[in-house]
Order: sequence, then structure tokens, then C-alpha cells
Amino acid sequence: MYKKTGRYSFLIRPIIAFLDILIINVLGIYMINFKYYETYYFHFYITIFWIALAYIYKYYDVYRFTQPLKIFSLTAKQVLSFTVSIFAFWGLFKINYIGKTATCLLAIYVFILITSKNYFFFFALKKYRSFFGGNIRAVIIFGSNQAIQLEEFFKKRKDLGYNLKGVFDNNKNNFSKGISLVNNNEVDEIYCEVESTTQDQLNELLKLSENQNLSIKFISNMTNLFAQKMHVDYYGYFPVMSFQEVTINQPINKLLKRIFDLIFSLFVLVLVLSWLTPFLAILIKLESKGPIFFKHTRNGINYKEFNCFKFRSLKGKQKLEFNQVVKNDKRHTKIGRFLRKTSVDELPQFYNVLIGNMSVVGPRPHMLSYTKEYAKKIDKYSYMFRHSVKPGITGLAQVNGYRGEIKDDDDIIGRVKYDIFYIENWSLLLDLKIIIQTIIKAIKGDEKAY
Repeated sequence: MYKKTGRYSFLIRPIIAFLDILIINVLGIYMINFKYYETYYFHFYITIFWIALAYIYKYYDVYRFTQPLKIFSLTAKQVLSFTVSIFAFWGLFKINYIGKTATCLLAIYVFILITSKNYFFFFALKKYRSFFGGNIRAVIIFGSNQAIQLEEFFKKRKDLGYNLKGVFDNNKNNFSKGISLVNNNEVDEIYCEVESTTQDQLNELLKLSENQNLSIKFISNMTNLFAQKMHVDYYGYFPVMSFQEVTINQPINKLLKRIFDLIFSLFVLVLVLSWLTPFLAILIKLESKGPIFFKHTRNGINYKEFNCFKFRSLKGKQKLEFNQVVKNDKRHTKIGRFLRKTSVDELPQFYNVLIGNMSVVGPRPHMLSYTKEYAKKIDKYSYMFRHSVKPGITGLAQVNGYRGEIKDDDDIIGRVKYDIFYIENWSLLLDLKIIIQTIIKAIKGDEKAY
């Protein structure tokens, strides 16, 4: 994740992109002689295609730690595909008076000028950081073993522009000092050594990175962490990991999913809960004393805590922090047993969806006490990855039999596997499929719904 940047760093990529578009259009004017109106279409076409190809190939995803060879590789791939798109333009408009030689020459000049420009900016920024102390990124490291190697790297590579604020181990006092630096807005990026950080500290750092809009990255001495769900960058030869930007977390998809959530939740709230809530409120109140709604604190995206709403289904004060509901639970009210059997008790969570701390479909949120307990049974990266998206009212794990009471380790392991599959393979069609399966299960009855 790359969130917070320096004071003017956000301008660098737009300037570079503008220069690229300027170069391809100016060269197109001087090297391609059109006879008719095609010139306007051509410049519009190459501009749109350049931007589209840059998005597909992540052409502008060049960072201060990127290796020079990768810049060459990205540029070559971009220009090669760009050249193919120009030949496609000739075929689309049936232009046969412009030869292959002119097109190839255009591609060669584009490659030479843009490559030169890219390396100029890359090395000019390095010099700027080394000699003038500009374009600096304030960083902090939590850890004790691999953290020392990363500390040495930051101190040695002044040209990368990292200002190391300190290295803090998991000692309570030291850890608190590091947290204070972050809270005082003195840090742009957090680096965390997973093995030497406790689960509670890791959760705190994830919540802090979300609240402060900071990048958080991970270092490890384990070789089995180079999994599909983690993105790996190399600082020199030192591997640094961050959550991979899966499809569901791409800006356009997050927007689409949010729009879908808003429309669907408003539909349920207006057409169902508007009349069902007062009716159930009377039944709940008639049977037992207590509130109509039950709220419980859950972990959401990046472990951020929120109040999750349900219709009350148990007698008296519904305390579940350490006692999950089991089959034939004596605490059930009569109406509560029906609500849980049909999953109607979950409907108030559409208020959570409307507020924005839940989604219609996603990994089910766990109670705080269980989050800590379950995290011990799953590798830290898998469990953290599960919390990289908003939790849902229903999810892929729930429609595949992993809902309700967790009796043994296999239940939580299976649930997390389905959650990770969902995050890595998300689509709106998958969301619709899960919603339909959820409705069918609610109508038929689920043996684990109690």
C-alpha cells in the first residue's frame, strides 16, 4: 500500500505522464503526415491508448527503491504495446499511405526520448535527495532482528530519501515511544517485523496505519511468505512486503462495490426493515426485557473496531465476549430462535453497510476476543490479509458451510481459506452469486444457523 507521500511528491507522476503524452503527440505531428481528418482521431487515439496501457502495465508504478533495470523493462513493454496499437489504428481507418518504416521510426524515437526522460528524472531525484535533502520520506521500524538490516540499508542509501525516525522493539515502553511518533504525525511509512511483533501490537499498527492514512510494510526472515497474497518489493536485495493490491481494492472496483452496497442496503432498509423492525420490536419486547437491537464490537477493515448491529435473540443482557452461541442454547428466546434460524437477526447490519463499516458481501467480522484467539491458529499474514477489506453480512465461507459456532481449528482454517479466495477472486458476479446462495439457504434453513 502506498498512501501518504511527501509534500510535493504527488506531483511527480502527473508531470512525468504529461511529458510522455506531450512527447508521443509532438513526434506524431512531425513524423506522421496525414492527408485527411485522421490526424485528430490519431492524437486522441494514441493519448487514450497510452494512458490505458500505462494502467494495465503499471508503467508509472516506479518508486524510489525501484531498480534501474525495471524502469527499462517497463518502458520497453509500454512502447512495444503502444507501437502495436498504432498499427491497429492504420488497420481500423484503412490508412495505407503511411508505411511500416515511418511507424517503426516513430516507435524508436518515442522509446529513446521517453527512456532518456525517465532515467533523467530517476537519477535527478536521487541527487536531489542526497545533496539537497528534498523529497524525504520519514519512516519508522518496529522489530529487532531483520529490522537491524533494514536500518543499515536506510542509513547507507541516502539517495533513496528515507529519514529513519527510530527502531523500536516489542518492549512495551519502546513500542509506546514509536506509537507516539506516529500519533504526532512525524512518520510517513511504518515498517514492521512480523516475527518479533506480538499479535496485539500488529493489530494496533494496522489500525493506526488506517486511521493516520499511512503505508505499512512488513519484513520477515521466513522464506515461505512469498505467497500470492503478498506483494514483494526489493530495497537493494532486501525483501519488503505489503498487501498485494488485489482486484477488490482497486479504486474503480471499490467505488463499484460501494455503489452496489448502498443501493442494495437502501433497498432492504426501505422495503423490508421499514415495516419488519416495528413488528419484530413488539415480539421481542413482549417475550423478554431488554433492548430491541444488540450491538457488539467487532474488528473491521485493518482491525478497525466498530459496533455491529443485530436483532436481540437472547434473554437478558446478551454477553457473548467469551461465550459463543451453541446449538440448543438455553439463552435463546422463542422469537430469537426463529430469527437466528432464518438469519433475520442479521438484517440490522444493513445499517452498518449504509454507514460504511461493512459490506453486503465479505469476510464475516469476529468478536474482538475471538480475533485474538483465531489469529494464533492461522499464520499472521493470512489473518491480516483477511482484514484488508470490509467485513460482510454474508460471505463465501458462510455459504460453504463455515458459519455460526466454531467448534475446532478446522472451522476457522476453512473459513479463512474461503475468505482469502473471495478477496483474491472478487467480482460483482461473485457477490450476486453469494447473495442468491445466502437467500436460498435462509429459506431452506441452515443446520448451522442457531
